[in-house]
Amino acid sequence: MTNLGIIHTAISLVALGAGIVALIRDKEITSRNAVGKLYIWATVLTCLTGFPIMQHGGFGKPHALGVITLLTLIVAAQAGKGRFFGQAARYVEVVSYTATVLFHLIPGFVETTTRLPVGAPLIKDREGPELQAITGVLFVLFLIGATLQMLRLRARNRPAAGVMPANNPVSS
Repeated sequence: MTNLGIIHTAISLVALGAGIVALIRDKEITSRNAVGKLYIWATVLTCLTGFPIMQHGGFGKPHALGVITLLTLIVAAQAGKGRFFGQAARYVEVVSYTATVLFHLIPGFVETTTRLPVGAPLIKDREGPELQAITGVLFVLFLIGATLQMLRLRARNRPAAGVMPANNPVSS
């Protein structure tokens, strides 16, 4: 592994750790707190340090995933500012940031399982069925997590039973 590869991996582990802390502690990643900001900026740095790494012959799937991750971060940030998405903005923000965790996990599993243990990696083929199955499981876990997040947001936005919203007075 190159020096840049080591730095890239270290930054990605910081990002992933911060993302997991945010998801467990806050049930979402947001730019409104320190752990969320750490996750977002470490994810940006992970993408930027990943672009010059060309271990597998030029621009490839990992680089495309880096571009998708950066675009997803931009969408999430804009949604967090209430731009473009109307009432769906919070949902778009939360699910987009969570999607970027999935984008960390996919190459993380690929690189780890095809490199370790050194000399006898767990998985030999980067395109093999084992990694496709792992990716599928990660995607299902993302869908479950995103659904739970949306249900949580919806419950937060719903008025409590029997409580009339302040802007909707009842006339007697």
